[in-house]
Amino acid sequence: MILSVSRRTDIPCRYSEWFMNRIREGSAVVRNPFNAGQLGRIPMTPEAVDCIVFWTKDPQPLMPYLKELDNRGYRYYFQFTLTPYGKALEPGLRDKKEIIRTFRSLAEQIGSSRIIWRYDPVIINEEMGIGYHKQAFRQLCLELQGCMRSVTVSFVDRYSGNGYWQKPGKPEARRKSLLRDAAETEMEELAAFFARTGAAYGLQVSACCEAKDLTAFGVGRASCIDRAVIEDILGGSVTLKPDKGQRKGCGCYESIDIGAYNTCPNGCIYCYANHSPKALEANLRQMDKNSEMLVGHVREGDKVTERRAVSCFDGQYGLKF
Repeated sequence: MILSVSRRTDIPCRYSEWFMNRIREGSAVVRNPFNAGQLGRIPMTPEAVDCIVFWTKDPQPLMPYLKELDNRGYRYYFQFTLTPYGKALEPGLRDKKEIIRTFRSLAEQIGSSRIIWRYDPVIINEEMGIGYHKQAFRQLCLELQGCMRSVTVSFVDRYSGNGYWQKPGKPEARRKSLLRDAAETEMEELAAFFARTGAAYGLQVSACCEAKDLTAFGVGRASCIDRAVIEDILGGSVTLKPDKGQRKGCGCYESIDIGAYNTCPNGCIYCYANHSPKALEANLRQMDKNSEMLVGHVREGDKVTERRAVSCFDGQYGLKF
C-alpha cells in the first residue's frame, strides 16, 4: 500500500504530531470526502505501508520524527513545493529563505533522491510575468542544486469542482487579479526555459496534469506517485495501478490518502483543497492530535470499515475490506 500524506492538506507542516501518533497506534480513520457517512480504518504499520509519499510546503515540523520513521522501517519520499511567492499568495508560510534552508537540511538528512521539487503552480499575471519566473526558477535551481531528484512544474488553472479562485467572499476581486490561466504561448516559452535550465543543473523537468503536451519543449509528463521512484526506494519491482480517482491527465499510481479537505491553515489563495472558509474554521476547532481522525472523532453510530492493506510486491496491490 502506498500512503499519501497528503494531497488534501499539509500534514507534515501542520499535523506532524497527529501523524506520528497514528504511526505509533498503527492506523488512522479517514472519512470519505465524497460520502461523509463512509469511514475507513486505514492500517499504518510498517508491514502494511510499502511507501509513504509526503506532500508539503514546509516539512520542518516533521523532520525531527524522520529518524523514528526510519527506525520503525518506513520508506518514504517527499513532494516538496517551493515557489518564489510571498505573503500575498501564501500568507501562512514562513519566509522563503528559511524554507530554502529547510530544503537543504532535508536533503542532507534523507538524500536528494527522495525529494521531488515542485515549482507549482506557475502563476502569471501583471506582477509576475515570464521574466519573473525565469529569474526565480534559475535562482532556485542554483540555491537548491544537488538537493532533489527532479522538478515538477504546473501552470495554475481552474480546478474542476471548486476552482482556484471560484470562491465566495471579499477576497474574490484580489484573487482574480492575481490568478488567471496561462496563455499557450506563455506556457510554451516557460516550458522550454524550465527544461533548458533544469538540464543545466542536471534536472529532469516534468509537468503535472497539464492538458497541453509540453514534451516538444523538453518537459515530460509527471507521475507524482511514481512507480520508478517507489521501486528505486524499495529496491524491487512492484505492482501498481493507475489512480482513476485523480483529475484527467494525472499520471499517478493508486494510493490511500489520510488527509481531509478544508483543514490547511497555510492559506494559499490558489489552493483547491480549501474551498470553504466556514468549513476550514469549523474543522480547525475540531482538531485533536490524539484523535484517530484528522478532523473530529469517531462518533457513536459511525460505521467504520476495517481495511486490509495488500503489498504492492505481491501482485494484488490495493486495499481490501
